Amino acid sequence: MWGYGNYYNQDFYGMGLFKFLVPVVIFDLILRGFALWKSARKDQNIWFIALLIVNSMGILPLIYLVLNRDSKPAPKKSKGK
Repeated sequence: MWGYGNYYNQDFYGMGLFKFLVPVVIFDLILRGFALWKSARKDQNIWFIALLIVNSMGILPLIYLVLNRDSKPAPKKSKGK
């Protein structure tokens, strides 16, 4: 429309920004999924909602996982006889 639409798209992909964003998005999805899973298992509803809504490129899930890490693994529940 203003004469630089195609140049912007070529510059965006040509500068390698796309190659930078793909690993960041994948890293964010992995961290967010793991943090959401842990917060749901620990019944921490506020953290679950915050992690679900706030998009921080992996910063908030990383903070949650660091603050809520366990020093020992949770005991496994065995089925009673």
